[in-house]
Formats: sequence, structure tokens, C-alpha cells
Amino acid sequence: MKVVIDDKIPYIRGAFESSAEVVYLPGSKTTPEVVKDADAIVTRTRTICNEKLLAGSSVKFIATATIGYDHIDTDYCETAGIKWTNAPGCNSKSVEQYIASTLMVLAETRNLRLKDLCIGVVGVGNVGSKVARISELFGMKVLKNDPPRERAEGSAEFVSLKQVMEEADIITLHVPLNMKGEDATFHLGNDVFFSGLKKKPVVINSCRGEVLDTLAVKNALKNNQISGFVCDCWENEPDIDLELLALTEIATPHIAGYSKDGKATGTEMSVQAISKHFGLGLENWKASGIEFPEKPVFELNGSGLSEQQIVSKAILHTYDIRKDDADFRKDVTKFEQLRGDYPTRREFPAFTVVPENIGKETLDLLHKLEFQIG
Repeated sequence: MKVVIDDKIPYIRGAFESSAEVVYLPGSKTTPEVVKDADAIVTRTRTICNEKLLAGSSVKFIATATIGYDHIDTDYCETAGIKWTNAPGCNSKSVEQYIASTLMVLAETRNLRLKDLCIGVVGVGNVGSKVARISELFGMKVLKNDPPRERAEGSAEFVSLKQVMEEADIITLHVPLNMKGEDATFHLGNDVFFSGLKKKPVVINSCRGEVLDTLAVKNALKNNQISGFVCDCWENEPDIDLELLALTEIATPHIAGYSKDGKATGTEMSVQAISKHFGLGLENWKASGIEFPEKPVFELNGSGLSEQQIVSKAILHTYDIRKDDADFRKDVTKFEQLRGDYPTRREFPAFTVVPENIGKETLDLLHKLEFQIG
């Protein structure tokens, strides 16, 4: 048995070596010649798994250690008898942390009280549901838009996209990239979308670049239809639009889901899926060697601070999005390098808050955000 693995997938070395020949390669070097005699591929979004790559190969299973799977030609795989799997929800807590940091930075730089704001969450799946939950914890009014879920579950919990466009101060996108059909999301954010916004919201995109029309976003910013844009996912990555970058309030190189915890979960799901398909006995395999964060235990003095300020200090201790923004803007040509060499980022449960002068309600909120309390 032969398994070809993207060499940027963390914690996976040693998983298959006892039962297979394993080849580690950069995603860009995963070629038809390499996979011709492979049985399985473990990949990320940068490897396009289509007929060009797979035709004539012995590949029987593809596992992508990512939520998204638009890099897999699922129609061709079905025709060719190739099974595939993605890792739904693997990085949902990481994106939750990314959005939490974004909200706290926006609140600080714009002098906002989050409890006074309405946030529209477009796409309420594994990721969006967690973003909605923390937004509610912050006291925000939350509008949830998810047509597939609304059809399946009823309209009690969901609102129309039109209502989000009319009422939200912040709109955050967490939809898959669907090119066609009634739930198509390709260029969901187009000129019509932006012209229909009523409150000049901040728009956040941390799902897929193609969900927004780049030209429409630039026009919306120039015409003051939106008051700000936060972008992690870009059209035509890594060759992004530099004019849009200059207009963007917070810009990052597609790393919202890049916590070590999220990566480890995606790796585990991929290894376990391949094991189940081929009967390798690794269904309970767990990643090891996840790095400890810097200052996992930290003191937090709440004297003279509001609840939002205390929570902001805790969140930004774990992850301050402004550093990723600054690193990215230094040299945008390093888009892929910044992703591939992304430093250790651990999620809230990896940190312990040692509180001083913090009331019970605020401590309860930190606990609900899954911080450890020392």
C-alpha cells in the first residue's frame, strides 16, 4: 500500500509507516506520476484532485485535512470509484477564536460596545454556529442565516439574508463555496448585495475567497457602502488583489482555521478515515506532540476594567489578529510561506486565567469561552 501525504500536514508522520509506503511531498509536487501507483492521498486545499491528477492512477481514497473540499472534483471521483472525505468542523474552534479576536480588535479601535451591536452570521454550520454562540456570549444581537438548515429545521431560529443586510452592524460569512444550485454562494457578495446593505456594516470573510466578488468589495469600500472589511480568504490565492489588500482593515493569509488544535483534529480525522476504509486498525489514532502555547498561565487583573475589556485582554492574550495582519502586509508574496510556517496558536482551553479583581459573572463568561480558571 502507498500513501501520498502533503508534507505541510502536521502531526501525521509515523501514522502510516507501519502499514504502508509513505511519500511526503509539497502539495504543488503531488503530480500524476507520483500518485499513479498510490492507494490513498492525504491533502490540503492547494492540491487539485481532479481527472488530470487521478486518471489512470490506482488511488482509491482521498482524505483532505480541511473543512472545504472544493479542490476535489467529487463528480469525477464518483465516476472513477474513488472515495473521499473531508474534515468537517475540524477547525471550527480556531475560526471562533479568529472571529473573537477580530471583534475585540474592532471594538477597541472603533470604541464599540459589542452589546450594542447586531451581528449577522451567514452560514450556521460547524463554524458559524460557534461564532453565533460566542457572539451571544458577548451580548450581541445575533441574526442567523442558513437556508439549507432553515428548510430542514424550520424558520424559528433563522432569518432571511435580506434581514441580515438591513439590520446587521457586522456580517461574518461562514458558507461553503457552492458554484450552482439554489444554495449557490459563488459571488454571494456582489454589487446587488452591497447596494442592499442599510447600516454600512463591517464585513468579515473567513470562509472562501470566491464567496465575494473582489471588484464589488472594492467598490463597496470606495462608495462607503460598508465601513470596513476583514479578510482571511481571497479570490485567486495566493495572487491576491493588492488594491483590495490596501483597502482592507484587517488582512490575513487564509489562517483563520490554523490553530494547532484545529490542525491536529483535521489530521486525526483524515488518518482515521483512511484506516477505516483500508482496515488498518488506526480508528482511534490521536495526534501527539502539539506544542504548548507561550504563557499558558497568565494573571488577569480586572481592576477598573469593564467586562468587555477583561474578556478582550484574555482573548488577545491567546491570539492577537493584528500580528498576523502586520506580518502579512510586510511581504504579501510570502502568502504560502506564512501559511506553511504558521507559528503555534492554541485555542482558549489551552490557557489558564489567574484572576484578580474579577467578578463572578465575568469569570463565568471566561469559563463559557472555555478558558481554564486558576
